[in-house]
Amino acid sequence: MKSTLTRGLLLASASTLAVTLSACGSDETSAASDSSSPDSSSSASESSEPMESSSTMAEPASDEPFGAGCTAVPADGEGSFSGMTDDPVATAASNNPVLSTLVQAVTAANLVDTLNTTDDITVIAPANPAFEAIPADQLQAVLADQATLTQILTHHVIPGRLSPDQLAGTHTTVAGDEVTIEGSGESFTVAQTVTGTPASVICGNVQTANATVYIVDQVLAPAAG
Repeated sequence: MKSTLTRGLLLASASTLAVTLSACGSDETSAASDSSSPDSSSSASESSEPMESSSTMAEPASDEPFGAGCTAVPADGEGSFSGMTDDPVATAASNNPVLSTLVQAVTAANLVDTLNTTDDITVIAPANPAFEAIPADQLQAVLADQATLTQILTHHVIPGRLSPDQLAGTHTTVAGDEVTIEGSGESFTVAQTVTGTPASVICGNVQTANATVYIVDQVLAPAAG
């Protein structure tokens, strides 16, 4: 009787132990499965995020003005980059102190309305130092000669809005002659100038309501005809 009772207790204990071990194993498997899922998701998320960020950073901001001379343009107001986008080119230039001498020349040549009402043009705009590089007596003589002044100024205007990647090359100007621009990226020059010193684009891809403007440090000269 005692032996039978002892054997029954042992069997019951073994059964209980087996059930307990089975339950523990099931919990551990479930926990392992649950814990691996978030880790896997997190790992996949972490590995994809840098790739997404890298792709975004690689996109060029091709619509932005470029060049060391852009720092001279007002940061705000009508003469700023954002302010100029709302106005036609001659009006936009008149609000920008960097281009005050050019505006004086355009006014003397009676070209304000022509520039403001012509759609889609590219203007190579000499900054004030470009005019200052010309001897004063020579500059005054040109400003007083409307025919010569008109020829010079319209030589700075190209039909069509040229983006930076379209700027290099030989282009027919509004004056009916040609201008050759060399370079690429954010570095462009024009060899033919009034002073003989090649002109460099110091602030490019400036947008106005009807024109794309490239500010240069020399006044361009039409080829001798």
